[in-house]
Amino acid sequence: MKVTRSGGQTAAGPADWFTGTVFIDGIRNPDDQSAVGCAHVRFTPGARTAWHHHPKGQTLYVTDGIGYVARRGGDVQEICPGDVVYIEPGEEHWHGATPDRFMAHVAIQEADDQGEVVTWLEHVGDDEYGA
Repeated sequence: MKVTRSGGQTAAGPADWFTGTVFIDGIRNPDDQSAVGCAHVRFTPGARTAWHHHPKGQTLYVTDGIGYVARRGGDVQEICPGDVVYIEPGEEHWHGATPDRFMAHVAIQEADDQGEVVTWLEHVGDDEYGA
């Protein structure tokens, strides 16, 4: 058993990965003991990820607020606290807050054999976000 004491710092979400203001609290990074990585991600109203995909998929657990999630070519779906979203390996998608509510989720993903957990793509346009 390994206990990691709280003490990490909240980081601002990089502008290359997000539109709007996003805060990330890392929970764990993949290492030689486990390929699983996860973070608690908080989105301000209107904030969202860029399009991206994960080599081994991703699970989102919504902890607070109201958000959106969409896959490439699919409809935008509303997500609420307690919802669990599973994104298939390689599935291009985005997620974030609604225009008038904060949203937070725990994001869980697994690294591939090269240690990669995500591939970031272009930003989600306002027309895609508001669809």
